[in-house]
Amino acid sequence: MSERFAALANKAATLAGNYVTFLLALGIVLLWAIAGPLFGFSETWQLVINTGTTIVTFLMVFLIQNTQNRDSMALHLKIDELIRVLSKADNAMIEAEDDSDKELRELKEKYRKLAEKEGVKAVS
Repeated sequence: MSERFAALANKAATLAGNYVTFLLALGIVLLWAIAGPLFGFSETWQLVINTGTTIVTFLMVFLIQNTQNRDSMALHLKIDELIRVLSKADNAMIEAEDDSDKELRELKEKYRKLAEKEGVKAVS
């Protein structure tokens, strides 16, 4: 089930990010706006767009989160592999994403000091 959802989410994200999808959504909004006078700008007319956009937004939140989670995991794995194969790298950094906020701040400070010591401007 999880793999089916991932495949569906990937396809949907690709489709959602396509310019044709944007143009389609823009066309729907324009048709809705043009239909306003025909329906007397009624509450039902407003409810149609509000309901539609709410549903799409609700579903897109989960789709975007799934895509972002997979991309983040893939990036972590690639960086972990680089850390693993570099002899000077600190292998403890492989699990840094599991550290607490406090531990991450401490690591950041540690590496800022190391960068200063080596004459490299640290990213803040």
